[in-house]
Amino acid sequence: MKTPLILNAREPDKMNRALTEAARIIKDGGLVAFPTESFYGLGADPRNEDALRSLFEAKKRPANNPILLLIDDTTRVFDYAEQVPEKSLVLMRKIWPGGLTLVFTARPEVSSLITGGTGKIGLRVSSNLLACSLARLVGGGITGTSGNISQRSPCLTAEDVLKEMGDNLDAILDGGPSPGGLGTTILDLTEDPPRILRKGMVSKGEIERIIGKIT
Repeated sequence: MKTPLILNAREPDKMNRALTEAARIIKDGGLVAFPTESFYGLGADPRNEDALRSLFEAKKRPANNPILLLIDDTTRVFDYAEQVPEKSLVLMRKIWPGGLTLVFTARPEVSSLITGGTGKIGLRVSSNLLACSLARLVGGGITGTSGNISQRSPCLTAEDVLKEMGDNLDAILDGGPSPGGLGTTILDLTEDPPRILRKGMVSKGEIERIIGKIT
């Protein structure tokens, strides 16, 4: 029975050490839960197929469900997206970092485990310092799926994650409680006009004020 390492990132003098260790574990193929601007997420290296399979197993997630990635900077979009529409560049400037996941056509080399076989990939720059820093330390991107069993309530604290799925994790980056509330908005930019796949913390009205009509 696995007992995850609890990494204390609540205190400023311990944060860097905790982040460094969390990044090492992910780069070694492990799974690490971490806080975001909404709920705790579950981080794996998107370049490691074995780690991605472990993530699906830990979450009991259907293989055809895509997994969004958290990236550390807007320039990383070009590492994963085959096409980057002008509207997406405007949204990145106006809203990122923040609670808006943008869906693009994925580059051919992106794992089908991430795209769920759809050929599309969701990307976001998180406004949570720990999440963004962790993505940077891993190499620019980590998985950002919620840190809970699929179809169950998302977790707000490290303690919640430990109870929910601790046996399947290698570490939990404890950054204190996440805000909760609405999840992130997901906007598909592979369609014209762009289409909201999931309503969330960034409203349709706010997006339309920036790029015009969406559905």
